[in-house]
Amino acid sequence: MSLSKKTIPLYQLAHARTGDKGNRSNISVIAYRPEDFSVLLREVTVEKVREHFVFRNPTAIQRYELPQLYALNFVMDDVLDGGVNLSLNLDAHGKSLSYWLLAMEIDPNS
Repeated sequence: MSLSKKTIPLYQLAHARTGDKGNRSNISVIAYRPEDFSVLLREVTVEKVREHFVFRNPTAIQRYELPQLYALNFVMDDVLDGGVNLSLNLDAHGKSLSYWLLAMEIDPNS
């Protein structure tokens, strides 16, 4: 009998703030508690975020670490259908993408 890993959605450990400019989305993930920041560092990687957003086909993702704020900031290029002013798909912008990121499953105990 194998034991499966227990995962949780990211929103149980963090909240998010977001912004967008043109075709670039900026999403910050902020730990609720300082002791959970190490989990964010380990679990919320560029590779995992790229995989989670594969349906948006980002051309580049950068991660910035803000340890004094217990936060990570992700900048994703070409995920907004050309930008808010060019797209008819308003649900793909700003807060919608941050909510999608917060739904990502992470393993807090690995």
